[in-house]
Amino acid sequence: QVQLVESGGGLVQAGGSLRLTCAASLQIFNNYAAGWFRQAPGKGREFVAGIGWSGAGIKYADSVKGRFTISRDKANNAVNLQMNSLNPEDTAVYYCARGGGYSDYIHPSPGSGYDSWGQGTQVTVSS
Repeated sequence: QVQLVESGGGLVQAGGSLRLTCAASLQIFNNYAAGWFRQAPGKGREFVAGIGWSGAGIKYADSVKGRFTISRDKANNAVNLQMNSLNPEDTAVYYCARGGGYSDYIHPSPGSGYDSWGQGTQVTVSS
């Protein structure tokens, strides 16, 4: 089974940027849609961004549109999330997940359509 490892989290001031990477243990990850989710303290896990297996079907949560960019790095079996103009409301643990095989459909709910999850990386934005 594929293992996903997130990296790139950290502490940043409001207005700053971070780049998260989700690295997969198997190349087959390139043939699956992928999603980024986040969970703030005391809140449920929410959708952030997703990308289809072909690189198409990109979708963003309204709260991050225009600030975050998701992309695939198939040479490294990875999916990246570039986060700009961060604000304290973006503080959360960020998780990546594997979606459907050979699919460009992005499930916005963490409860369906994703069968493998990483352990998460903490993003903290100070005001």
